[in-house]
Amino acid sequence: MRYEPIDPQLFVRNRDKLRALLKPNSIVIVHANDIYPTNADGTMAFKQNADLFYLTGVDQEDTVLVLMPDAKDPKQREVLFLKETSEHIAIWEGEKLTKEQARKATGIEHIEWSHGFDGWLHQLVPQADHIYLATNEHLRAAVTVETANDRFIRKCQARYPLHRYERLAPLMHRLRITKDPVEVDIIQKACKITEAGFRRLLGFVKPGVGEWEVEAELLHEFVRSGSRGFAYGPIIGSGKNACVLHYLENHDVCQDGDMLLLDVAAEYAGYASDLTRTIPVNGRFTTRQRDVYNSVLRVFRGANEILRPGNTPMEYQRQVIELMEAELVNLGLIGAKEAKEQGPDKALVKKYFMHGTSHHMGLDVHDVAPPHEPFAEGMVFTIEPGIYIREEGLGVRIENDVVIGKDSNFDLMKDIPIEADEIEELMNK
Repeated sequence: MRYEPIDPQLFVRNRDKLRALLKPNSIVIVHANDIYPTNADGTMAFKQNADLFYLTGVDQEDTVLVLMPDAKDPKQREVLFLKETSEHIAIWEGEKLTKEQARKATGIEHIEWSHGFDGWLHQLVPQADHIYLATNEHLRAAVTVETANDRFIRKCQARYPLHRYERLAPLMHRLRITKDPVEVDIIQKACKITEAGFRRLLGFVKPGVGEWEVEAELLHEFVRSGSRGFAYGPIIGSGKNACVLHYLENHDVCQDGDMLLLDVAAEYAGYASDLTRTIPVNGRFTTRQRDVYNSVLRVFRGANEILRPGNTPMEYQRQVIELMEAELVNLGLIGAKEAKEQGPDKALVKKYFMHGTSHHMGLDVHDVAPPHEPFAEGMVFTIEPGIYIREEGLGVRIENDVVIGKDSNFDLMKDIPIEADEIEELMNK
């Protein structure tokens, strides 16, 4: 297997934490994601439902987890349903998890085959008062595709209309916001793989290289290191493309004198990392490029000092905007007088820095969290300030992943080159 097995006690702990949040006499039902089609008979790569993975570690389709802590029969308190391997599946797709493998990986003793789920459902649900079901409630989610969980909600409510239905998402957001030490170790491995990819690039990038070639170098390094690839769509933008926040085409040629923005990172064992660096295509920063880069780096370091327990996302962003305003004045992008006179919306700053500074990270690169939750020890965040000067075709963003600690944050990417001088030195070896 391409990554080390995850300690099943992580999933045992996660389920225990969820049980502690449930109302009395409740049942929780979570389905795996579907395998989505492309065209003809093609399919996309499978991506597991993050809540199901958090609770079980099972990375396989047609999986259902049922938790019913107050069930009279102890065997019904925790049941995992799996797709059973047939001879046809074994030949065409490969064997699925056996019951014994699933017990070992998840810590769940009672395993059933998924084709028997409907029968089990009618044994269990009538015993419960509250039914917790899974929905995608991420604040940025644009839900346009019906999932297996969505279909089950309709089916379950039609079959059992008089039960009290509860939202599982707020509970999962509460649990997933703080990372277990095992999770932090996995994210750290993703960051180390990302580091290997970035270091490889520093000796590869030069004028005339295609953005897509840079993508290929990264993918090669990530996969050979045990990752399944990018944790998200890679952004590899040279010149003016660096000013497009979600540039995904990666189809231009890197030109002499331009900067190359790399928002690229590896996943590992289902967990994400998230890195951004901006490097000179020819290996040397111009004076202007260095000045902008160092401004962003100072904001990055200032943000790390205020991304601390007790601060809130809105107040943190306001403070980072203040740091950025001072840098934009120093760069001559806005005047000191007009900066002082601008309104509280800071429109002049947002012309050059228009996105948030940090987001939670974990099983999802933009991980779930209760809205406006104060920062706390054990949370994993990105720090990613940027300056985008469209009129100059110059965009710079710097991003690392940090664990919020009691006395200081721990930078999971502390070994990845970040100083302009170090980047130049490595590019010109």
